[in-house]
Amino acid sequence: MTPSRVKAAVPRVALELPEAAAALGMSLSSFERNVKPEVRLIRRGKLVLVPVVELERWAQTNAGWTIEREAAA
Repeated sequence: MTPSRVKAAVPRVALELPEAAAALGMSLSSFERNVKPEVRLIRRGKLVLVPVVELERWAQTNAGWTIEREAAA
């Protein structure tokens, strides 16, 4: 089957840097400053991809309760 015949959306397992930043809801500069140093990347020549599982891991690791939630506990 040729790629032009594929009709279904293919789930992404890795994103380019601007897509990864958008997936986390932040600017590319914020992503490069705060997230990129803490995630594993796929590098192939000039192409740099961020595995989706790395974004999920980073989000889980950096998530925290709000101050109000901590005080109520």
